[in-house]
This record gives sequence, C-alpha cells and structure tokens, in this order.
Amino acid sequence: MPPMPRMRTVLTVLALVSATTSLSADWSPELAARYLDSRQKDWFAWKTAASADGPCVSCHTGMTYLLARPALRRALNEGQPTIYEKGLLDRLRANVGAKPAGALQSVEAIFSAMFLSREDARDTMSAHTRKAFDQLWTLQGAEGPTKGAWRWYAASLDPWENPESVYYGASVAALAIGQAPASYRVDPSVREHVASLTTYLANPPASPRLHDRLALLWASSTLPTVLPEAARNTLLSDVFAKQSADGGWTLESLGPWMAHADPPPASGSNGYATAFTAFVLNRAGVAASHPGLARALTWLRSHQDPMTGAWPAVSMNKRYPAGSMESLFMQDAATAFAALALIEAAR
Repeated sequence: MPPMPRMRTVLTVLALVSATTSLSADWSPELAARYLDSRQKDWFAWKTAASADGPCVSCHTGMTYLLARPALRRALNEGQPTIYEKGLLDRLRANVGAKPAGALQSVEAIFSAMFLSREDARDTMSAHTRKAFDQLWTLQGAEGPTKGAWRWYAASLDPWENPESVYYGASVAALAIGQAPASYRVDPSVREHVASLTTYLANPPASPRLHDRLALLWASSTLPTVLPEAARNTLLSDVFAKQSADGGWTLESLGPWMAHADPPPASGSNGYATAFTAFVLNRAGVAASHPGLARALTWLRSHQDPMTGAWPAVSMNKRYPAGSMESLFMQDAATAFAALALIEAAR
C-alpha cells in the first residue's frame, strides 16, 4: 500500500486532470484564446484604432479582451499576461487622471477606473487608480436628467454606442466603484458621488433596454446597493422570460434597438446576446445549475466554431465587407463573454 502523502498527491493530480478535462471537453479555451489574440494582433495594427499611447480600448474588442484573456490564461496555465493585455493596460495608464477632452474622454476614464481597480490589491488603491477615480468624479454629470451619470460615446451604433448607452456606461462605472477598497467608498466626498450615481441608476430619464439593465445586474456583483433585492428579482424574471426555447437569447430580446438602414439579417438565438446574458447571470450569483442558465451554457458549448474558435456574431448596424475589421466586432465580444461564462460556470 503506498504511503498516504503519495496517495494524496496522486489524487490531487487526478482531480486537476479531471477539472481540466471537464473545462475543455465540449469547447476549446485554447482556440478561443487563439482567436482573441489574433484579433488583437490585427487591432494593434489597425490605423483607425491607433494613437500615440496605444490602441483604443473599445467596448467590443479591447474591453472584452481585457475581461476574458486573464481568465483564459489561468484556464490554460499560462504564466504571463499577453503582450496585448499589457498594451491595452498601458493605454489605460497613459494620461491617467488627465484623459484628453473629446468624445471618448469619459469612456476612457471609466475603463481606466474599471481595469486599474481590478489590478489593485483588495485593500490597497494604487496611485494610477486614484488618479482614474479623481478624473471620473470631475466628469460625472452634476445636473439635468443625466445627473450622476457620464457622457458616453454615441455613434448611432448598437449595442454599445448610442444615446441610450449612457445607462450602460454608468453601470460599468458602478462596477468599477464596487471594486475599489471599502475605505475609499466610505470617504464622504466619494460617498456623495456614489449616491448620485445610485439615484440615476434607480431613476433614469427613460426606461433602459434589457441589455443595459443587464449591465446594472453586472455592476451589482461588486456594488450590491445599486440594485435592491426586489428590483433584482424583477430583473432576473424579465431576463429568463425573454429566453428562447433553445436556451439562448435573441438580439431583439435585449432591445429595443435603433433602426438601421441595411443591417445584416439576424434571427434566432445570438452568440453575443446569449454570451453576455450568461456571463452577467453568472457574475450576479445565479448558479450554473439553475435551469435557465444551464440551458444557456449548453447553447454556448455547442456554438463555438471549431475552425476559428469564435462564437459567430454579425454587426447589428451595417453590412461590412467579409473579413474586414469591423465585420468581426460583435464576434469579438461574443467570444470573450462566452469564454468567460463557460470558465466561470465550471469553477
């Protein structure tokens, strides 16, 4: 009979192998990571996204990559962040606290606070993060119907870049604030800003789309006070009521959206809509065994393209040339959120 320490070692190894097999048995984290890395390689080389401080951290390709790639890295036992993770974070650190005026100023300030606070230790705020929040508060609306929120980039593009996306941006800001140390959030001057944001999220000038209400549910995973229990339960009921019979969600179910002249046809459950919804439900504490979420995860496992590693999704706005940078933006986001949802559900 082998010694007990050796037996424990063997059992531990078997458990790790079993967990890895379970994680990747019906989808490929490696292919998903390869797809996302290849897209960042193209994004870093794309002149439209370039600046002296590095490539834009976009809602579709940059922000989602920074969310998903660390989780994939851990799942694949990779030792170091990719050059693209480092490059995007360097862009957020550049001019932190003094992001230049322009259409993207508030977006960059919010993303800087979001990702830099995530990089900090739980009880310690770095100088970079403090600068990011300092600027965030100076840009927060102080009056009018969007008091408590921030200006958001509006380019008449769904689902992230339209006038109604102010609510989405404010929810992401709340997510960032929830990641900051509690000692920072209870500072009287900060508490006043958080209260103003919470009031806006509870009483927006117009009813938010389900997509943007999902962003609020996501924010409640770090800042529970933005979504009281009764409102949370109502939101969860609304989300599952919109779920399709096959376990996914359609783009239409997360709307209503803007009218576009000639968008690509879309019908049935959608890669982005399902991935984003499943990811948020997971982050909000819905168990992977919940019947609705379990069906969504099953849908995601069966819809990864085995050739590209991506979850296919097309633009809601325009018919872009096949293979163009813009034609894959929704696919970038769908793949990032799908990988995150599946990895986190397996934990």
